[in-house]
Amino acid sequence: MSAIVQLEEATKRYGAKTLLQVGPLALAAGDLIVLTGDNGSGKSTLLKMLAGLEPGDRLRMRFDGVQATEASYPAELRRAIIYVHQHPYLFNTSIADNIRYGLRLRKLPATERERRVQDAIAWAGVGSLEAVEPRRLSGGEKQRVALARAKVLEPRVLLVDEPTANLDAASRQQVIELLRRTATGDNCVVVACHDRELIELEGARRWHLGDGRVEA
Repeated sequence: MSAIVQLEEATKRYGAKTLLQVGPLALAAGDLIVLTGDNGSGKSTLLKMLAGLEPGDRLRMRFDGVQATEASYPAELRRAIIYVHQHPYLFNTSIADNIRYGLRLRKLPATERERRVQDAIAWAGVGSLEAVEPRRLSGGEKQRVALARAKVLEPRVLLVDEPTANLDAASRQQVIELLRRTATGDNCVVVACHDRELIELEGARRWHLGDGRVEA
């Protein structure tokens, strides 16, 4: 499978402490990568650096021939690499409006925007919740809406941070199934987690972050 992202180096320091010194790594089309590591090992920091959301001391990364560094993270990468937070923030408007938000910012035509929103609602299985205020959704329901909000942007790389933490068994299964279905031949998914079911998911690649480095 062809590599979507080639990470040459990602380094992050806090004072004299080196949190991350990662690379080289390749993210390939069709990959579902499970990233494990102790709390505080830097899993979230690494995902945010890959998404251009957190600065690093050094970053050398290539995506479809476009180079990103600690000083320059091109707009093409911000559109193609999407990060989903462990505790996703939802506007207290409606589920559809939350999913629609990124498409409005990208100024998609209204008909295409609404088609994608409805497809994402069906994909995430949240159609029955459309009348529910987002603040009243359960943790698992919020995660499914957040994944739908990411999916409509058609990312080539989806980075998901602890999506099943503190969810009940049924909600965890729903979220895991969505993640499994998201990793296709055209894109890849990286999930930071401690969830044994995700770690042992058939077909997943496993990375472990320890002492600032990633090992397969």
